[in-house]
Amino acid sequence: MDSVTQILLGASIGVAVMGRRTALWKSVMWGGVAGLLPDLDVLLDHGDPILNMIRHRAETHALLLLTLFAFPMAWVVSRIHNQARLYGRWLWALWLALFTHPLLDLMTIYGTQVFQPFTDEAYGLGSMFIIDPAYSLPLLVGVVAAFRVQNVGRALRINGWGLALSTAYLAWSALGQAWVTQHARQSLQAQGLPSAQLLVTPAPLTTLLWRVVAIDGDRFHEGFYALMDGDRPMRFVAHDRGATLAAQNADHPQLQRLARFTDGFYKVADQNGKLLVTDLRMGQEPAYVFTFDIGPPLQAGQNHPVAQQQSRRMNVREGLQWLGQRILGRDVPPPG
Repeated sequence: MDSVTQILLGASIGVAVMGRRTALWKSVMWGGVAGLLPDLDVLLDHGDPILNMIRHRAETHALLLLTLFAFPMAWVVSRIHNQARLYGRWLWALWLALFTHPLLDLMTIYGTQVFQPFTDEAYGLGSMFIIDPAYSLPLLVGVVAAFRVQNVGRALRINGWGLALSTAYLAWSALGQAWVTQHARQSLQAQGLPSAQLLVTPAPLTTLLWRVVAIDGDRFHEGFYALMDGDRPMRFVAHDRGATLAAQNADHPQLQRLARFTDGFYKVADQNGKLLVTDLRMGQEPAYVFTFDIGPPLQAGQNHPVAQQQSRRMNVREGLQWLGQRILGRDVPPPG
């Protein structure tokens, strides 16, 4: 999820765990810091945009390493505020704020390496978009209450309700994704299309509209389903994914990295003799967050050049207009 939401989650957890034992502003501040810390890996430059993408959400999001880090962090915080007797409570609060960060990231499709340093396999359920106001706003209300509501008991109750509502929304997103996946498989099978390799993710900012991608050899099929569509079968549009070009360059290390990181949801194109590789998981046709120019096909013994990112953004105004209409169940084609 976005860093602001992670800060809010950490702050809300800090308030819930510390309660009346310390000033609420201290709980908010240190919980928010713990919620943000794992995302500071974006400041690291690995010398290549593809490596930067793959190495994000790696060691700093490892459950074991964050657990170990919680012990010295709690010791420092408890000493800063002369609250050594509250070390155990600070440990509990900061560990939860750190630990829930990668757990929340697991709900997105990006890929989080929670089991580092034992494996670099990236996991992602994909039931949440990286920014979703319906999840973040309850947390924000709870954190604001910690500052603005003078009655501590009432502030704690509001914060608790914010945490409960946001957590319930996560559960809803997983259930919604499962239902849409079943409906998508039925629609694909009814149209004679394969459904074995299937991606179901929410549209930007909402879980009322979902994007579906099905891999079909040299093509991929993209469709959208809004909850307001009811039982209406999904409409899919086929696009070339450059499978032949990918097979011809299967030994390219950059292509191999992206193929593994995306679990096969990528496409390859030729642009003036150079290979363009696109992560199909984040974005929608033809606008994607992660598209990379990895240079010309490699010759034997040749080193690959540093990749160049060439993301294509959708027109925001057109995108929001389409999003609003599509959420209402109107089967209008997406921009582009």
